[in-house]
Amino acid sequence: MSRRIFVDTNVMLDLLGEREPFYAPIAKIATLAEKKNLTMVVSPISFATVNYFLSKYESPKIAKEKLRKFKILCEICSMDEQTVEKGLNTPIKDFEDALQYFSATESGCEIIITRNGKDFKHSLLPVMTASEFLKSLRDT
Repeated sequence: MSRRIFVDTNVMLDLLGEREPFYAPIAKIATLAEKKNLTMVVSPISFATVNYFLSKYESPKIAKEKLRKFKILCEICSMDEQTVEKGLNTPIKDFEDALQYFSATESGCEIIITRNGKDFKHSLLPVMTASEFLKSLRDT
């Protein structure tokens, strides 16, 4: 079974917005997902947020096309009443981060990939940047 990694919104935006210097590492991870060497899991909230930001800098049509292509590479986790309940009753201060965290745990992810590790300081899962994750693959 391939590794399941949860991709936080900021990392998804790095990929689809081709934001340097963060683009290359997440692009390599996306390639691994395309080759079925791992599974990238993303929450539905990330799709909405990334669409919002991409549409500010590109046309809404291009933003949606990028999201359609990305959707092929990833699995979208479910977010339900239980996820929201956990998010409302956690020490995680930021509600959106709490929803992301519980989406990751409930969908069986092993690692959270983010650029804002401090947002997940209460995480029971390892939290890494895309670069750190790639380095961990080389070290094993």
